[in-house]
Amino acid sequence: MKLGFLKTDFPHERRLPLLPEHIKQFANSIYVESGFGDSLGILDEEYQKAGCTILNRSEIFALCDGIFSLKIIQPCDYDLIRPNQIIIGWTHPLGSGKEFMKTQAIPKNLYILDIDNQKPTMFYQGKSYPSKIIPKNFVYQNSFYAGYAGTLHALLNFGLLPTSEHEIAILGSGNTAQGAFHAVSKLSSSVQLFYRKTLPNFKRQLSKYSIIINGIRVGDFGDPILSVEEQAQLKKGAFIIDIAADAGNAIEGNRFTTVDHPVYEKNGLYHYALPNTPTFAYRNVSNVLSEQFSHYIFKHDLSVFIDEIADQHPNEPEIKLLNNV
Repeated sequence: MKLGFLKTDFPHERRLPLLPEHIKQFANSIYVESGFGDSLGILDEEYQKAGCTILNRSEIFALCDGIFSLKIIQPCDYDLIRPNQIIIGWTHPLGSGKEFMKTQAIPKNLYILDIDNQKPTMFYQGKSYPSKIIPKNFVYQNSFYAGYAGTLHALLNFGLLPTSEHEIAILGSGNTAQGAFHAVSKLSSSVQLFYRKTLPNFKRQLSKYSIIINGIRVGDFGDPILSVEEQAQLKKGAFIIDIAADAGNAIEGNRFTTVDHPVYEKNGLYHYALPNTPTFAYRNVSNVLSEQFSHYIFKHDLSVFIDEIADQHPNEPEIKLLNNV
């Protein structure tokens, strides 16, 4: 099958999901948008030497059975999407990609492979089918760098490199929280890690912390990790880094920030809640993504992901019709 790669048009995104050195024994024919490797200085000719065909954006949509877009496809490209195509990437069907699912995926009978690190899942006609081909936590390093690079970016934009005089609390035990610990532990010895079960210990001593780094996501329906009332107990000038980028949920009342304005002040506290922080370490992360995506996704004929849906619904043979596109 034909798999096309789009050059990202997401603001400030510089990660590359496919490097020429990892293109080996792919079952699909690979088509790459011209300029795809610009962020790492990789010329089109290098992809051609690896066996890729270079096309413009509209040609990729017109020719390819599957489209890989690292971030969700933007509305400016909606008219280019053809019925029955496979769309692969961080599509967030249950979050920021809800509108895409409603206006594009379902009406156009698209097969959506959301490569979420924890739950890689196929979505088809509003239903989800967990992938058995892609293992959970297969690009955990991306989350680690989200915490590592994001924490450093937050501190530098706050104008503070902490010392042992600054008490720091890190909330969470996952990859993102571990990355945050990796960053601040090099700067200060006054760092404490708290897990969900030990959060009561953290909350008994809220007023001592100068910096709080949250690595826990609660989503739209969970209770906040730090309520507005609890935030009022913090010392004036405390810096809350929501490295989980769960704005409005984990840290009640906070909002997303931007690369141009990454830190804001509210009620005497400072907040950082910037999404997409792994891109600050795009050279490190690109190698990780390309290697893992190539092994678990790109080397397979795209039909195997459609077959996963068919295997879960053996009485619906029409699911395999994409093979005739």
